[in-house]
Amino acid sequence: MPFQKVQPEKLSASVVRQIEHLILRGILSPGERLPPERELAERLGVSRPSLRDAIAELQDRGLLAARAGSGVFIADVLGSAFSPALIQLFASHHEAVFDYLSFRRDMEGLAAERAARLGSDYDLQVIQGCFDKMEAANSPTLSEEDARLDAQFHSAIIDASHNVIMLHMMRSMFDLLREGVFYNRKIMFHQHTSRRMLLEQHRAINAALQARDPAAARAAVETHLDYVKQALTDHQKAEANAAVAQLRLQHEAEKQ
Repeated sequence: MPFQKVQPEKLSASVVRQIEHLILRGILSPGERLPPERELAERLGVSRPSLRDAIAELQDRGLLAARAGSGVFIADVLGSAFSPALIQLFASHHEAVFDYLSFRRDMEGLAAERAARLGSDYDLQVIQGCFDKMEAANSPTLSEEDARLDAQFHSAIIDASHNVIMLHMMRSMFDLLREGVFYNRKIMFHQHTSRRMLLEQHRAINAALQARDPAAARAAVETHLDYVKQALTDHQKAEANAAVAQLRLQHEAEKQ
């Protein structure tokens, strides 16, 4: 019979599994600092030597990183999603912007559909909380704070889809957006873009999710990202037109 004696599991192995799970599920994020050793050992109910063994194993596997004098942090595990050469290629070709938006439209539409079906009540509470913060922002014009809250809202939907591959891939995509690889995020928060319009689009997404309506949630996300795509198209056209007008103005000045 193919049975073997059950071996008692080391406490450090249980700690490793718990931290792995928190990283996999996106609860612990890259760059996040772990609590001090004594506090973390108490929270986990293990000895400090067992905790050190677990942390050492996770460091060897590249999931944790120690910084001298600062502590232990979740490693930048998202950095491997795209090679530096590919990131540079994205940044230097305009068509990558629209391919990026098409990818987000497909993936976030699917994520919203899944979140409406599979998200827990806690997931929906997090999404509602993100939207409430967006609604409570008092600035009459769009700001960096609006951009940050927008990213939080979309990330919460991805989290609520409960697909860990999608979660980490999309977080990597959001990181590239935040770093300005695909486009400068300020473009979407330009003075000509209506804050009210964007807020209403997010309201529709949130309402569909809270109603647990998968089709409506997906459609609302697609409508929003179609609007983003059109805003970027208009911005590029305006820049091109301005460049032509500047040449015309210079030419007229030279004739005088």
